[in-house]
Amino acid sequence: MKIKRKLTPWLYSMPALILIGMVIVFPIIYTGYISLTNMNLFHWSNYEFVGLSNYSRALLKADSGFLGALFTTLLWTALNMVIQVVVAYFIALGFQGEDFKGKRVYKTLLMFPWAMPAYVSILLWRVGIYNTEFGLLNKILVALGFGKVNFLSTNVPAFLSCMTLNLWMALPFMIMMIDGALSSIDRSYYESAELDGAGFWSKNIHITVPAMKGIIAPAVIMTTFTTFKQFDIVYLLTMQKGAYSGATLQTVITYAQQNAFVSNNYGLSSAVSMIIFFLIMVFSLFTNRGVKEENYD
Repeated sequence: MKIKRKLTPWLYSMPALILIGMVIVFPIIYTGYISLTNMNLFHWSNYEFVGLSNYSRALLKADSGFLGALFTTLLWTALNMVIQVVVAYFIALGFQGEDFKGKRVYKTLLMFPWAMPAYVSILLWRVGIYNTEFGLLNKILVALGFGKVNFLSTNVPAFLSCMTLNLWMALPFMIMMIDGALSSIDRSYYESAELDGAGFWSKNIHITVPAMKGIIAPAVIMTTFTTFKQFDIVYLLTMQKGAYSGATLQTVITYAQQNAFVSNNYGLSSAVSMIIFFLIMVFSLFTNRGVKEENYD
């Protein structure tokens, strides 16, 4: 009888567990298996087991391109997150003003970049903003007497262009999260601080930031994961007519995609994918532990 009671929940959960295994667990295991082989276009059915050679090629060979892509990805993630949090914080503070008229209208308009399909937004920016001949930015530069700039042709302009678009798309979500966190703080704290002579920065450092840290941390972590594995913005902006636009901007996700579908080196691409998976898992463990400790404190 006791055994039946223990097995009953598992029997009810079995369909969901089987589906999770097919959709999530099996692809991860199979990718790990492929990463240990030399599977590519020339060894599609007669591939061989090569051990950790794909991992050593990615991590130890300077000319593999992976370490450069990893550095670019870390820089991309760090800059985007710092700018997102800081800019969103001050915009959300502006929404808290009692004299701010039409704040609901502005909040609604702010959601459009985040709510629009990413594919549509990226192509609109590539054609309407960054295009060398017809883009808005080059029209402004020409009107001011400057020459045209190909924003997607070289590494630094391409990096900044991609980052600007990512901020435009991601800021509304962060603004709404911080705005909600700010609205939950008791106003009496600020009134007491003002009576003690606290200024703008003192109130923000000692009241606002500590009070909202536990609410904002999950949103920041989730956005960090999304930014780290960002693919569509970098890929669609720096690709033109099926070929790279000239910039060698490469993140770990585009590096894995290029090895899989351009170089047809599925073993190396799978190894890179597994490295990315383990990096995200390690980061997730550290961040979750940090959030738990913060909540307990």
